[in-house]
Amino acid sequence: MSISNSIFLKACVREPVSRAPVWYMRQAGRYDADYREIRKQYSLVEICQRPQICADVTRMPVEKLGVDAAILFSDIMIPIGAMGLDFEIKENIGPVIETPIRSKEDVNRLRLFEPGQDLWYVLETIERLRHQLHVPLIGFTGAPFTLASYMIEGGPSREYIETKRLMYSQPDVWKMLMDKLGEMIILYGKAQVKAGAQALQLFDSWVGSLSPDAYETYVYPTMKHIFDELRPLGVPLILFGVTTGELLTQFQHAGASVIGVDWRVPIRRARERLGTKIALQGNLDPALLQAPWNVLEAETRKLLEEGLRHPGYIFNLGHGVRPSVDIQILKRLTEFVHTYSEEWLAQQLTSSAQ
Repeated sequence: MSISNSIFLKACVREPVSRAPVWYMRQAGRYDADYREIRKQYSLVEICQRPQICADVTRMPVEKLGVDAAILFSDIMIPIGAMGLDFEIKENIGPVIETPIRSKEDVNRLRLFEPGQDLWYVLETIERLRHQLHVPLIGFTGAPFTLASYMIEGGPSREYIETKRLMYSQPDVWKMLMDKLGEMIILYGKAQVKAGAQALQLFDSWVGSLSPDAYETYVYPTMKHIFDELRPLGVPLILFGVTTGELLTQFQHAGASVIGVDWRVPIRRARERLGTKIALQGNLDPALLQAPWNVLEAETRKLLEEGLRHPGYIFNLGHGVRPSVDIQILKRLTEFVHTYSEEWLAQQLTSSAQ
């Protein structure tokens, strides 16, 4: 699929569209009864390791919700296992690592892998999906800080004490870890695009725990290197983080072509900070999916009117879909975004012609 027949890809490169493209982070997940049935038989990692099942799960929201892009069903920790660090994804907790990274020796033990050999199942899933989908496929990977935080903390954290302790007290070890993760992300991203992914999203969920100065010193150089290496692939490069309002300009300078914004920063403010030469994605508060429809509709209308004032806007949530969401609400929201955005854009076109 080319840019010419995909409103998602058009929006990523800031070309005019007839309506807002929409997809959702975690759009394949536990809110879907069919997915829950699959999870009774397979763990998340087991699904990722079975290309046809993984492809089926990836396609579910496209077929059920009518979204304008699919995102590969996977987990940011999948390549970490291929680097030689064992992990387990525990229910209601997340990734857990029994032997976290704490020293130079630990970092030295991490290995760079060959995606075609060690993660063949991910690439085969992508290849299958390119033949099965009528919308673009987004590949993805974790970003270095968020991956490092799981590897150092040994699991999810609220304060990232161990991560920051290593970062500040052993900067040489931190740089070694960032360099290894950066090279892994480059290898993995290139392999996904070669297999057929038409965009890449880097998830940096926890980097908002850093100050702008700390980000500039300890993370930005690696991010810039990653984007410099991935940019020649010619696909949109999306960067998303949580509580990263003060880091948005650094995201832009690092080289992202699309910036995902969480719900804490109004789209109009993000646009004011970043200008019009970059695409924005987001950023409905996921909690609004539990609100009465009239409230959800009003907030969605407001968001669309702000986002669509400039070319380069993709409707999404400010974080992932929660398991408690009603699939019918998500479907209705998708239809509303399509219908209302088309009407609003047509009205703007008519007004400008008069």
